[in-house]
Amino acid sequence: MSDNLLVVINNDKVFQDNNEFFSNNYNLKILPEGLNNYHKVKYIARQSNKKGSHKIDLLNIKVASNIINFIYSIFSTFKIKNSKYLIISVTPYTFISFLLLFLFRKKVFLYLISSGHEEWKYILGWWSVWIYHIMYSIMTSNSSVIINHDRLYKGKNCDLITSSTLDQEWLKNYKKVKLDKIRFLYVGRANPEKGIYEFLKIFEKIKFEAELSIVGNLNKINDLKNKNIKLIGYISDKQSLIDVYDNHNILILPSFTEAQPHVVEESLARRRPVIIFEEIAHIIKKRKGIFVAKRTLDSFSEITEYVIQNYTKIQENIEKNKFPLKQDMLKQISKVIDS
Repeated sequence: MSDNLLVVINNDKVFQDNNEFFSNNYNLKILPEGLNNYHKVKYIARQSNKKGSHKIDLLNIKVASNIINFIYSIFSTFKIKNSKYLIISVTPYTFISFLLLFLFRKKVFLYLISSGHEEWKYILGWWSVWIYHIMYSIMTSNSSVIINHDRLYKGKNCDLITSSTLDQEWLKNYKKVKLDKIRFLYVGRANPEKGIYEFLKIFEKIKFEAELSIVGNLNKINDLKNKNIKLIGYISDKQSLIDVYDNHNILILPSFTEAQPHVVEESLARRRPVIIFEEIAHIIKKRKGIFVAKRTLDSFSEITEYVIQNYTKIQENIEKNKFPLKQDMLKQISKVIDS
């Protein structure tokens, strides 16, 4: 374990309850928590007024209620010599943080976990992308960049790591799939870039018998009346989430933009095929069990029929995949930071 302080800076919101901290984003819980096994981590995040589902097993956390407190929390670490800084993603908060670190000539690592250009386009519109690109260009040009997909950055000052949230529990006790009917599963947020609203329009028109379960943040979609759509809500318990995958037979990922979606690894780890759409075909790489449809009723229906009719063979192919574990990811990131 390194004796130097690693300050992890993130735009994520964290809820504080006395000396306990909670986040709704599991992916952003395991990163500072896991890196603390290799470094002395101090985690700086924004304050949330709503208690998240995941307790962060890390004591050295500073939750800032505004940008001034956020910047001051970073500035207060300057008194510790040889500190390193890991910034997660490009946002206005992290950009201002970077400018401070750059001014004081601190060693900065920038971890890009998704395509901000595409996300800003779908969330705010094309007009916003140039703002993101300015921040992105300045930060990537003056940092050691870590990426989980080679689409995110093409510079030489870059290390590609394998991102994962899996552990050994995901690869044990497989359950036999039920194929008496099609049971689609969506796991994720209800944000515009995730494509769930567009997929619901397709699902309403399908002519075969199927059910759809939605796991995640259900804001804005609670008024659904289709009896074949089940709103499960957010699941924080790992075994409960594994059980949900096991109780369905096809994962749907209708996103317009993705880099390395962990739900795909989770579904494949449970031997459940995945259907995506053309915009994110790049996530397949060499993995087996992922199928691409056009964003039309006919194409989606055709792909679904193929998957169901060839399910046993597809599962056999999925078993050939190599499944990286989150521990591998954390070791890779730590190695980059120590280099």
